[in-house]
Amino acid sequence: MRDILLLAIVVAGSAAALRRPWVGILLWNWLSIMNPHRFTWGIAYNAPVAAMAAACTLIGLFVTKDERQSPIKTSAVAAFLFLVMWMNLSWVLGLDPAGDYAQWNKVMKIDLMVLVGLMVLHTKQHIFGLAWVTIGSMLLLGVKGGIFTVLVGGSERVWGPPGSFIEDNNEFGLSLIMTIPMIRFLQLQLQSTNRWGRMALTASMLLCAAAALGTHSRGALLAIVAMGAMFWWRGHNRVLSGIAILVVAVGLLSFMPDKWVSRMNTIETYQQDGSAQGRLAAWSAAWNMSFHYPTGVGFNQVRQDLFDRFSHNPAAGARAAHSIYFQIMGNHGFIGFFLFVAIWYITWRHAAWLRKYAPKIPEARWCADLASMTQVALVGYLVGGAFLSLAYFDLPYNLMMLIAISRAWVLQERWKQEPVYTAGWRTFPGLATAPR
Repeated sequence: MRDILLLAIVVAGSAAALRRPWVGILLWNWLSIMNPHRFTWGIAYNAPVAAMAAACTLIGLFVTKDERQSPIKTSAVAAFLFLVMWMNLSWVLGLDPAGDYAQWNKVMKIDLMVLVGLMVLHTKQHIFGLAWVTIGSMLLLGVKGGIFTVLVGGSERVWGPPGSFIEDNNEFGLSLIMTIPMIRFLQLQLQSTNRWGRMALTASMLLCAAAALGTHSRGALLAIVAMGAMFWWRGHNRVLSGIAILVVAVGLLSFMPDKWVSRMNTIETYQQDGSAQGRLAAWSAAWNMSFHYPTGVGFNQVRQDLFDRFSHNPAAGARAAHSIYFQIMGNHGFIGFFLFVAIWYITWRHAAWLRKYAPKIPEARWCADLASMTQVALVGYLVGGAFLSLAYFDLPYNLMMLIAISRAWVLQERWKQEPVYTAGWRTFPGLATAPR
């Protein structure tokens, strides 16, 4: 039954994408981020559902008369496009293009759909559609993981969807932390009278935090501390928000078992921790090989021969960098690294621009909420990502898309051309409530 329901949704969404490509982008993101087919047991588990959604979206892109815009809406997108081109060059000139093909194919599909999304998403309806699908997908996974953490008392690890970028507990934990402030953005868009909706989203944030801790990821712990600090700083009442964050933190941490506490305590004694020493060995290898391979080694730097040559501790064994920065640096060299950093620096600056100018426009005040919470999410990503390999996953690039499209929406004064929209879960996806 679950397989039939999922396939029916995919077929209906793909058919709609032939006439409305933006619907296909939402469908693709749901399948790519949440991976709902991995929670089935029959034919849908290995069915090419994402490929179907992508194919119909691309067909619709070329055959429909829907408005299409240049994907390069901001300089952050330009940096992203340059990174995509550089990654292709790095792959072709890498050490093992044939062996890296599977990862290249996976990453390029995501990047292609990001660019297509930037072409077809441009209205407030589109922006909130992308936000609800992206955040909602992670929210459901977080609620599921949070309930599991509560039921087992935090004694078992929480894992992401099988076969996805966030299958590993570390990457899944970081993704959940990035999701928490974005749930807050959605909550801010609900009417104050919608008590049940606001309470449901508050519970979702708490369960996502519990699930993140339940991953037993030390990098996720550092990310949630950084994100929580930024959350407190952005609060309207820092005293009350500080007390609330402290109460939640004490409640969640006191709930976790002793073995979780013991694992987190190894952060202070990383010199004796084999996993930490392995990461340092991988970081030194990535740094040193970037000098010898200016275009990078391709999509796989986890090679013992490279570690023997470039790591300060080759005996630790070849392993993943467990860092978005050294992952990109090792795979694609210093140029790839600087382009990657440029994406997030510019996205942050554009979010700051929205926070400054959007509140002056009544129709665009929601953009300030989006920009503020996106910056909080980016703090979690950039801090936690220093210790986790999550450089290619959709979620952070969707945040870039939301900021880029929203900034273009404000600059183009799109509210003068669009129907009046009410943003909220009760009206999604038909956000338009009345024409002008």
